[in-house]
Amino acid sequence: MSRDAILNRVRTALGRAAGAATPEAPPVRIRIPETIADARIASLLTRVEALAGEAVRVDTPAAARAWVAAAIEGKQAVASNAPFLAECGIPELAGVRCGLTVESELRGLCAVAGVGITSADYALADTGTLVMLSSPREARLISLLPPAHIAVVPSGRILSGLDELFATIPLPAGETSSMVLITGPSRTADIEQILVRGVHGPGKLAVVVVG
Repeated sequence: MSRDAILNRVRTALGRAAGAATPEAPPVRIRIPETIADARIASLLTRVEALAGEAVRVDTPAAARAWVAAAIEGKQAVASNAPFLAECGIPELAGVRCGLTVESELRGLCAVAGVGITSADYALADTGTLVMLSSPREARLISLLPPAHIAVVPSGRILSGLDELFATIPLPAGETSSMVLITGPSRTADIEQILVRGVHGPGKLAVVVVG
């Protein structure tokens, strides 16, 4: 079948004629559901656990610090420079390195650390996704290189989903060189559909919601 014949069949199926102007695209529609904070938190925790992650809600920064301390006991950990982690006192925990800004030093430490600890710029309730905007406060390596990732997130940063995220930051490239969406532990499957976790990133993920 010739190229013209193929294109003519496509036009016919779309109800168009050769040479007709392409109709304008419909306007973008962003829908942000109205949900209470507790419902968003509950949805986020449920989705994270459904993806084989660990999810917990605590009331205070002090409680978050205690939970993280128990989770990393006996392990070497590296923490991001996120102000919220400092508010929780996590950089002061035994075994935690923080405040690194030299990339080569950070890479070397992340390569041997058992746990990477970050906050998150946002979290999406409908999919259990963490939104990480790369910056000196949240280096990408910390959430991607160690075999386990703990994210400590204030409840006020939980959004309903992608529509609300892009309504909040419509031009992410103007704020960061990299926006990473993390949905559950890293996983991949080969052509035989055998699922393997931890190949391209942390095989374990824990999300601690504070507030």
